[in-house]
Amino acid sequence: MLTLNKHPKGPLAKQVLLVILDGVGFTKQDANDGNAIAKANMPTLKNLWEKEPVLLLKAHGTAVGMPSDDDMGNSEVGHNVLGSGRIFDQGAKLVSESIASGRLFSGDTWNKLIQNAKSKNSTLHFIGLISDGNVHSHVDHLRALVDNSIRQGITKIRIHILLDGRDVPEKSALDYVIPFEAFLDQHRKNGVDVQIASGGGRMEITMDRYEADWSMIERGWRIHVEGEGRKFQSAVEAIETFRKEDPAVIDQYLPGFVIADKNGKPIGQVKESDSVIFFNFRGDRAIEISRAFTESNLPIKRNQIPNVEYAGMMQYDGDLFIPKQYLVSPPAIDRTMGEYLVNQGIAQYALSETQKYGHVTFFWNGNKSGYFDQKLETYEEVKSDVIPFDKKPEMKAKEITDNLVLALTSHKYPFLRVNYANGDMVGHTGNMDATVKGLEYLDSCIERLKKICEETNTILCITADHGNADEMYQLDKKGKAQYSKEGIPIPKTSHTLNPVQFVLFDPNHQIKLNSEIQNPGLANVAATVLDLLGFEAPEGYHPSLIKRG
Repeated sequence: MLTLNKHPKGPLAKQVLLVILDGVGFTKQDANDGNAIAKANMPTLKNLWEKEPVLLLKAHGTAVGMPSDDDMGNSEVGHNVLGSGRIFDQGAKLVSESIASGRLFSGDTWNKLIQNAKSKNSTLHFIGLISDGNVHSHVDHLRALVDNSIRQGITKIRIHILLDGRDVPEKSALDYVIPFEAFLDQHRKNGVDVQIASGGGRMEITMDRYEADWSMIERGWRIHVEGEGRKFQSAVEAIETFRKEDPAVIDQYLPGFVIADKNGKPIGQVKESDSVIFFNFRGDRAIEISRAFTESNLPIKRNQIPNVEYAGMMQYDGDLFIPKQYLVSPPAIDRTMGEYLVNQGIAQYALSETQKYGHVTFFWNGNKSGYFDQKLETYEEVKSDVIPFDKKPEMKAKEITDNLVLALTSHKYPFLRVNYANGDMVGHTGNMDATVKGLEYLDSCIERLKKICEETNTILCITADHGNADEMYQLDKKGKAQYSKEGIPIPKTSHTLNPVQFVLFDPNHQIKLNSEIQNPGLANVAATVLDLLGFEAPEGYHPSLIKRG
């Protein structure tokens, strides 16, 4: 059984409340450049951030187990780290390990797509970035997917390649395509109908992000799905032709192309009953194309939306469950703070509305459903409204706060955690004014909590799991808002790469934070809570943020 050692200097609090302001990151950008937090009238939070002990925590990239610091954080990995006090591999490494161990190929989603193609005598398609840049994808992952699908009896495979030239040398496409064609040749010699069917530069088709240019998705759809585009007999021919026509063009901007037979007929359209796998692991440039395969109401023109079995290498947006089917499961997380506290007999309270309920329970507990001990754990869910969040930006913050006040004044729970979804879910709509309203309402709730914490002598810790509302506009390289031809700021609906603030409010104004902590991140929060409750951090946990005298 997991046990904790008591801190030699004893507890600092009898009751600790951790508030997670989902999607409320920190940036010095002003409101004109899309910072809804700067624009919002939030006297309580801004006073806390200014006058109480505060540290900036890294909440993206390697600090939450993503492959690189170019990767956004998200609510799932953020809450994984918050609840476990450690960083678990995500993305590239996680996929590689899943392939090497065989877990990917024994998973339900993989086998569902394989069986769909086999039973319906349909085609298995792979779409993704073909390079070894290891930022969005890795060609070795694709090779493994092709090999294993053939071993499981798939006889017709089409591959739709996106050319890199961004995470690898700018004119290196043939360095990947030629060896990959040789790899495919070995399978073709054995009677497998496996071919590259389409392609194009990653900044020209398919891999748009932040909804900056939906026409990229539309062009990709026409190329990959409908087989509409300039036709060639091979990918090598297409690349060489484009380079001859424009020697200055680099891989990421190469036009889209379709591979056709001698009669000019596309060899690899995506059709009804096919199986489709998007094999990139990084999320930002995989979300929109995933939506194109699974949603009908999008700002792109499509001749048809074939009914296919679609899966991503990973789930690219855990908040919005995009896509619903994916190949690699979350990491195996153990020794979470919740389990340690239960084993010490410490009662806990977790609260959120539906949109984030799983984050303060399932993801917080290391992707574990249910309770460690229902007698010691109380989970409360406030049902979210089924309406666009910018139509009611306050969401369920009032109801959450009402419940939380009752829990605090009951003095039943030494540790309470709550997630307010406003900054993230309203932020995802791209509606700046609605996001500001949501944040302002949220601030009024924090004002209520602060007063109750003073009355109950509760230590109040406020942080976030990642940024979102802090950057509502697309920014240029100088950090300035980008504008459309009509002079309107271009909305940004995704998470950010910004840090988050961790502020501690002690009604007695005695507890301080340790500004000498090296590279503080979300992983430090679990040990901080344990420290406040009078326990030492377990082995492997990132250290507490508290400065002990």
